[in-house]
Amino acid sequence: MKAPLAPAASFMSPLAFDFGTQRIGVATGNRLLGSARGLRTITEQGDARWAAIAALIQEWQPDALVIGVPRHPDGTPHEMTARALKFAGQLRGRHRLPVVEIDERYTSAEAQSQGARDLDAASAALILEQFFREHA
Repeated sequence: MKAPLAPAASFMSPLAFDFGTQRIGVATGNRLLGSARGLRTITEQGDARWAAIAALIQEWQPDALVIGVPRHPDGTPHEMTARALKFAGQLRGRHRLPVVEIDERYTSAEAQSQGARDLDAASAALILEQFFREHA
């Protein structure tokens, strides 16, 4: 019998991902501080992409992974919604860590309005901060 997952509010040091087909922004943060910071944007493709993700997980030792799932402004799914959910499933299967999906509408626009130098990593940080707020 599979053990139940810990509640999302118990995850103290997750890694967050802003998924894209060409780039994946990555951020880390700390629940106690309620803050997040962008780490990098993964631009590698194929096996090199998965190796880069594995290296970050090895380095940061997260207790969970948070994935931004894009939707249309009205909340309905679109092509990237399905791709992000597939990515979440692949992360879950490859790394055996809890994966939490967060609605990430407008994070890229918000990161851009804040003048982010690395838009994808900054979007991942916003996704992680949203996770902290929603799972306080």
